[in-house]
Amino acid sequence: MDLVLKVADYYLFTPYVYPASWPEDGALRQIISLLLVTNLGAVVLYLGLGAISYYFIFDHNLMKHPHFLENQVRREIKYAMTSLPWISIPTVALFFAEVRGYSKLYDNVNESPMGWPGVFLSMISFLLFTDMCIYWIHRFLHHKLIYKLFHKPHHVWKIPTPFASHAFHPVDGFLQGLPYHIYPFLFPLHKVLYLVLYVFVNIWTISIHDGDYRVPGPLVDMINGSAHHTDHHLFFDYNYGQYFTLWDRLGGSYRHPSALMGKGPHDVIRKLAAEGKLSKDRVKAKGQTNGHANGVSASKTE
Repeated sequence: MDLVLKVADYYLFTPYVYPASWPEDGALRQIISLLLVTNLGAVVLYLGLGAISYYFIFDHNLMKHPHFLENQVRREIKYAMTSLPWISIPTVALFFAEVRGYSKLYDNVNESPMGWPGVFLSMISFLLFTDMCIYWIHRFLHHKLIYKLFHKPHHVWKIPTPFASHAFHPVDGFLQGLPYHIYPFLFPLHKVLYLVLYVFVNIWTISIHDGDYRVPGPLVDMINGSAHHTDHHLFFDYNYGQYFTLWDRLGGSYRHPSALMGKGPHDVIRKLAAEGKLSKDRVKAKGQTNGHANGVSASKTE
């Protein structure tokens, strides 16, 4: 994060925002700057990538599903935008520790324990480490004593859109993002690669909520895609993983995607349409994003 902070200082903060008496390496200035950069970055990634996915990838026919809520897109965005500033507070504490040199992030490839092979291996280990941690954190959040406190709001969206990707309770959002931030305190990682992986994580989080259930055949049993994660939203205690299905298989929580077995959301919609049970007026109302939304629905989830 210090790379982002240096760019922000050079082009914005030092010449236009802070008085000359505030040194760039001052702790208070760094904390304030990190809060600004983190919140702005989170909003840009969420709204920007979410909008691209929503308009160009998400299948809007899913809005006809009985579990798709009225004004759902607006409500997803509202909930995420309310939570992101709170999630940023503990996240900035970790970024601040990185900036102050307490992590194992490094600038140059020659600082890697194994050179370029080490950079490549750190990318693989980052994905494996965070996938493992998120599986167990996610499963912990489903514990009956924890679920209603923090994770239930995310399960209101049974047929999620890309904008549901960050629509978490702040505690839930921070805990599931924690593995990405603690990795560089435990293992060496190139700073540029860390930023690339951070963007990738946001893209992946949006992609598993994008309603595109296609998965290349050989990868169906390995990769946790949108079809897998939609079953998590629908059936609750399956497919907790982030990128891979490994830990779901080891933990006995893997479910082959219903969308790939002719039993998914689209099949439900086709069946209802064939039976004449889809109300056009109701479908139109559910697809609107500019209605009168009042936060997350209190509708029952499992």
